Amino acid sequence: MKRKRMHKMQKEVENSEIVYIGTYPPRECGIATFTKDLTSAIQQKLPEEVNYQIFALNKNGVNTYNYPKKVTFQISDSEIEDYRRAAKIINESAEIKLVNIQHDYGLFGGEWGDYILTFLELINKPVIITCHCILPDPNEKLMQVVRGMAEKASGLVVMTKKGVDILRKVYGVKTPISIIPHGIPTVSFENQEKAKRKLGYEGKIILSSFGLMGVDKGYEYVIESLPKVIEKYPNLIYLIIGETHPNVRKEFGESYRNGLAKRIKELGIENHVKFYNKYVKLSEIVQYLKATDIYLSSCVNPRQITSGTLVYAMGCGRTVISTEFLHAKDAITQERGRLVGFKNPLDFEKAILEVLSDSNERKEMEKKAYFYTRNMTWPNVALSYFKLFRKYLGLKEPALEKMPRVNTSHLTRITDKFGVIQFCIQERPDKKSGYTLDDNSRAMIVCTKHYERFREFRQLDLIKIYLNYIKYVQKEDGKIMNYVNEERKINEERWSEDAHGRAIWALGYLMNSENIPLDFKAEAEKILLKSIPVVSEIKSPRAIAFAIKGMYFYNQEKNHKVMKENISKLSEKLVTLFKNQSTPGWPWFEPYLTYANSKLPEALLYSYLETGNTKHLNIGLHTLNFLIKKTFENEIFTPIGQNGWYKKDEERAYFDQQPIDVASTIETLILAYKITNEDRYKKLAINAFHWFLGKNSLNQVIYNERTGGCHDGIGEQAINLNQGAESTISYLLAHLSLLELNKTIKNI
Repeated sequence: MKRKRMHKMQKEVENSEIVYIGTYPPRECGIATFTKDLTSAIQQKLPEEVNYQIFALNKNGVNTYNYPKKVTFQISDSEIEDYRRAAKIINESAEIKLVNIQHDYGLFGGEWGDYILTFLELINKPVIITCHCILPDPNEKLMQVVRGMAEKASGLVVMTKKGVDILRKVYGVKTPISIIPHGIPTVSFENQEKAKRKLGYEGKIILSSFGLMGVDKGYEYVIESLPKVIEKYPNLIYLIIGETHPNVRKEFGESYRNGLAKRIKELGIENHVKFYNKYVKLSEIVQYLKATDIYLSSCVNPRQITSGTLVYAMGCGRTVISTEFLHAKDAITQERGRLVGFKNPLDFEKAILEVLSDSNERKEMEKKAYFYTRNMTWPNVALSYFKLFRKYLGLKEPALEKMPRVNTSHLTRITDKFGVIQFCIQERPDKKSGYTLDDNSRAMIVCTKHYERFREFRQLDLIKIYLNYIKYVQKEDGKIMNYVNEERKINEERWSEDAHGRAIWALGYLMNSENIPLDFKAEAEKILLKSIPVVSEIKSPRAIAFAIKGMYFYNQEKNHKVMKENISKLSEKLVTLFKNQSTPGWPWFEPYLTYANSKLPEALLYSYLETGNTKHLNIGLHTLNFLIKKTFENEIFTPIGQNGWYKKDEERAYFDQQPIDVASTIETLILAYKITNEDRYKKLAINAFHWFLGKNSLNQVIYNERTGGCHDGIGEQAINLNQGAESTISYLLAHLSLLELNKTIKNI
């Protein structure tokens, strides 16, 4: 049955392909890099059965490159017949469902690149055009070309709001336009010192610019501004990174670079200005940007509407001083950098001195630049393109999206020999934050689930660490304490009921796993049985719910009559809370909704499975359905915000939203689906999981595929960039739980 079902799903989407038309590496071109990064990022969002190919643009028919296999056709920009052949190939292929063109006027042959119109006239597939350049003052021919492209396209993509304004107001374009920013790599925010040491610039002030060199870069105006800056800051180095643009080099050789070198020598600053004359890889660009104190964007073209170098620098959290070209005016504010006049060395001099004079203000600028660009990271950009593309590819169900693979590398990173460390500063574990029972219990569940599915033996090592932590913090009276500081000293003054209940859940789950070593189970049973008498003191509804869940799993292994009675008694406590607090408009256990709310109905569902009590089933489903109405809005899961929660008869808080609530809800919905076999619970669970992948209030990806960690939540305007234990473990718990639900989803 499984193979037949998988075959059916593949038949629904097999042979779907996207054709991307643009330049492509190894051609040295900014758009070539963009095309490669975009296609790689989008493909991570698509099902494996949806493929892509590249139709690469070459210059003048005489240049050719050693392209990878993904490049299936080459178009000579000056050969009109190549455009016709490309359209014919696409039209005749039933597999090709969509074409995405990376458009810049200089890439296509004819006047203002009008050869592209020949292709668009012939093509009979949907075409989305990404506009890398939009000129605000067109002549008649350019107006004709742009309007012709827009009329033939299914949609346009621009990278700034200004692009929409120009296309609508200047060109009169009516075609649907999406704003999707230029993609940037996902990098952590950090100070410059580590990168400076690595590059040999320790103790230096680093200014930098990068990109393929040409006269439009305006580097000479920065160079002219430096003598007085260097007088005040003699440890300053200005790095000009990147080789000369191949087209410029072909026509003019290295005359521009040689002219710059000559002027540098005349000014006597040759020890302070350095050229890195090569085509730089992304890893090198990031390394130099991380070492940079101020990034200088000196473009002399006021009409430039897109600058990848600008947003790359901001994406690394660097203060930018830029001329006032269109993209810079959209991106740079006084809080994020400085704008200066064109071809004006005095403006650059003044701005550089001003920014260097106040290191505290510069650090604030760096933070604000970094936060401003979080929606521009490639996973977020790919998500936006995917939403735009999916209707043309026939992808309608979220379950068909390609998910990240399960990755426990960040969990391993934040676990030492004692336990999992509570907090992180971005992705770096903050050992001073100490350790908690909450996190170590959840981590043990995650690693148990992971081992059950993948049999990865390093998970056993982690399970042993977490089990030892739980044993370490249990007192003689059975109470399991929550917090341990950096020196491994237990805080014995404060016992957390919720953490105690969560430990019972983890211990019970471990014991119920048939694949876990028997000595692990024996140790877990000792701790659990010692902790059970303490449960009678617990009043917290969530602690009761966690304990019920743990006892349920324990009893699947042991089938103890006393444990079954405990489950029944604790469940009746929840029923009493429900009867006392519930009203027709508020069928709930408390006069408020806070965190991990779904665990309360989930506990009653487990009680039903253990005891057969249909009253528990009915209340569990009734309260779960109430919670669904309060947390799913327009098919987007919106957890209750911790900044005020949700009190009965009052407005709910929407922020900050926490990953723990997402994981909790997913687990409960999966259990409801397994009990009732109602598809809506399954669909809601999948929908909720997509909160991590960008289907949320900010439309931003919360799971960090680069690190394997999960960001600490969603604020009203930005995500929390830290990747602490609770968030990362919650993501993994949700992911592994979804695996148990739907083994037909590819790659999750």
